Formats: sequence, structure tokens, C-alpha cells
Amino acid sequence: MKTKVSIIGSGFSALAASCYLARDGYDVTIFEKNDTVGGRARQLKKEGFTFDIGPTWYWMPDVFERFFSDFNKTPKDYFTLEKLNPAYSVYFGKNDYITIEDTLEKICTAFEKEEPGSSKKLLKFIDNAQNNYEVAIKDLVYRPGVSPFELVTPVTMKKINQFFSTIKRDVRKEFKNDRLAMILEFPVLFLGAKPDNTPSFYSFMNYADFGIGTFHPKKGMYQVILAIESLAKSLGVTIKTNMPIEKINITKGQATEIISNGTSFKSDIVLSGADYHHTETLLDSKYVQYSESYWEKKTFAPSSLLFYVGFDKKLKNVNHHTLFFDVDFDEHAKDIYDDPKWPENPLFYASFPSITDEHAAPEGKEAGIFLVPLAPGLDDTPELRAQYFDIIVNRFEMLTSQSIKNNIIFKESFCVKDFVKDYNSYKGNAYGMANTLFQTAFLRPKLKSKKVDNLYFTGQLTVPGPGVPPSLISGKLVAELIKKHHSN
Repeated sequence: MKTKVSIIGSGFSALAASCYLARDGYDVTIFEKNDTVGGRARQLKKEGFTFDIGPTWYWMPDVFERFFSDFNKTPKDYFTLEKLNPAYSVYFGKNDYITIEDTLEKICTAFEKEEPGSSKKLLKFIDNAQNNYEVAIKDLVYRPGVSPFELVTPVTMKKINQFFSTIKRDVRKEFKNDRLAMILEFPVLFLGAKPDNTPSFYSFMNYADFGIGTFHPKKGMYQVILAIESLAKSLGVTIKTNMPIEKINITKGQATEIISNGTSFKSDIVLSGADYHHTETLLDSKYVQYSESYWEKKTFAPSSLLFYVGFDKKLKNVNHHTLFFDVDFDEHAKDIYDDPKWPENPLFYASFPSITDEHAAPEGKEAGIFLVPLAPGLDDTPELRAQYFDIIVNRFEMLTSQSIKNNIIFKESFCVKDFVKDYNSYKGNAYGMANTLFQTAFLRPKLKSKKVDNLYFTGQLTVPGPGVPPSLISGKLVAELIKKHHSN
């Protein structure tokens, strides 16, 4: 008889894990609290517009290819991928922006125009970043975070100094132009931490950005969720939606059943892809590994204030991805990490997928997603959401020299309270736990419970960390760990 695995949640990591476990002969059922799969990567459809609610950037295509190849598939079997050109643009003032195009050669030209001599430094920086990428993405991140010795290899020993310097220090040492430095510091925001708190080794994100590029799946990032869902079902995974978990019952140190909607489901193994902190609240206290004070002391990635906006016209002076860095980056970072409060002058990001993708909006109209990074756990009221929408729209109009307020058909918002309500997210964080020096690899919460023999975890709060590619990897790592300890 097959070993029964109950998986809580259906985000990228949970879906990935379900595929590996089903392939290896386990009887897998996913329980999702919402009415559609995808976790944080769900979709909003309204009045002919389609928005990705969560991730909008497709980076590290090799990780996706590696995932699908494990099942003798390719991404092309499920969705069409387009490399964006330009990848994105960054505004620093009114009509003042730098465009990052689709090749390193073009990016060097943009850097040279901004600061003569900088392209030579950039090539050296990206060469080191590529070397780090080869080490990290092809090896280190595929280790389960069980032991510190996973990080000790002949190659990493040569790079040990890169774990004790920071991205900001390295960038600012070479690039005196503040605008170029900010562009090079930007990719580590995907890791959930400030550049001055992120080890230099994570420069591999710069290679993902400049060396490999930014892609877009036709019809949006949700196509990737649908692809993995399709793969999972083809492997025999059962998916149940509208099934919030109320309790994980433990008998003699073993998870024996989960309770959803008052019904018991017997399990041989329980794997949670839901929020780690929340999952432990489903256990009797003696089985909890990490105390409230443990979580309080951790550095969490930001939450976000998001707006999904339908416009009745096409917008100008923007790209598919557009960043607005016209205010003090360090001041906004302090409001997230050092003295948590709503930022006085927020940086923000905007995505207009309908520039690239005809499926995102009706003809002649534009779909816009606006994101303001926020500290987790902030007060979140309709009044604050409205106030900040006005702030960023006013800035957007000024910076891009166009009027858009009277062209808004509708807007929907998503913020701290929604991350808690929809995803049981700790303090409403959007991206999990930041990848700082002391929250890397074996120093992150474990994939396997120390107190319940057959309880496992996957996703952004454990290894390797935040982001879509790391979530796919996390699903693979936990499946391998389950196979190691519980042969089917």
C-alpha cells in the first residue's frame, strides 16, 4: 500500500514537492485553503483584465528548466516564454530614467553613458557574479540545510570572504555613481534583505539580472502554476481546494491526521507548504520547535501594498517593469527594517504586463500593478491604502509626464491584512524570511521537524529562501528528505 502524504498549501514549493513525491510512488493529496491553487501566486481577473496577484518577475529560467527536466518535460510543453527587451527601466527624476536592455553589451553601453569607465568595472563585477551563480544555483542551493558542512567545499572556501562583506560595500567600492549603484543593489531586494545586510556572495542575483535576463510567460506568471498543477495531476496528485487546515494531530510523536472543515484525513506523512509559523500553531504546544520569541528576532522580508489597476488607455514612458527610485532608498529601507512605519517617501515598482502581453488587458487598455514595499505587521486601513495610492499616482504622473487619474476604470488593493487572511502569513510578510548572513542555509528553519518524526516543511521560510526559483528548489529538497527517511 502506498504511503499517504498530505500537503498543506499549493504554492510553488508545495506543488513542486507533490510532483516529486507522486513520481516516486507516494499517494499525494494537496489541501488548499483558497478556492484556486497557487498560494501567493494567484490570479485576479476583472472586466477583461488579468493580473498576477503575486510574483511578476521570471528570473533564473535554468531553474525552471531543471525542474521540468526532472519529469522529462520542458517549460515549452506548458507555456511560451518571451525575453523582455527592455528588461526594465529605473526612474530617478522627471523624464530621467535608465533603461536596462536584454544583453550585457547593451547594459555596458548604458553604464558607460552614465559614468565613463564604469563598463569595465561592470564586466568584472558580473564575471564574479556569474562564478557565484555557477556555485550557488548549480550546487549549494540544492542542499537541504541540515548541516553547516554543506557550505564547506573547496570552491566556497576560496569565497569565504564574500560571506563577510556585503553587496552594498562591494558595489559602492567600485561604482561612485549613485544611480548605477542603486541598479546593482536592486536585485538582492528579491532576497528580502537590504543590500548592506546581504552577503557579497549573493551577487549571483546580478548575474541572473544582467547575464541571463528577464522573461515573461505569455498570459502571465500564473501559467507556471497551471503548468505545475497539470504536471502534478498527470502524476496522480489529488488537489482539494477550499480546505483550510484546523489541526495537525500527533500520536506518539507521529503526525497521524489533519483536520479540515471538521473532517479528519489520515496521513502517513504531513508536509506543510503553508507559512511555517502558522503551521506550528496547528500543533499542540509540546511539538512546536520555534517559539514566538524566535520568530520575533528574525529579519523578515517586507510586506507589500499592492494595487491592481485597469486603465482605459495605453500608458506612455513606461516599460513592462518600471522601478521608481526617485526618493531616498536608505530612508525607505529604515522604515522597513530599522524603525518599522509607513514610509514618508516610498519607492515603488510598477508592472504593465499589457505592454508585452495582449492577454493582460482589452485592446487599447492597460493593466497596471503597483507595489510599495512595507514593514510586516504595520497597521493596514482603507484610509492608508487610499492615501498611498494618491502618493504614488501623483509621483507617477509627475515622473512620466502623463495624466492617468481620470483613466482609471477600477482599482483593487492587497496589503498586510490580506497576506494574513489569505495566506496565514506571519505579520503579513510577502516574501518570507530575508537571506541575511545569519539566516542562510542551515541557519534557516528546518525542512524536517525536530519534534515530530514525519512532519516536514517547505517554502520561503526554510531553505533555500524567498523567491519563485528557490521555492521550486525547496519542493525538491523536502521531497528528497522525505524519500530518505520514509521509503515508500
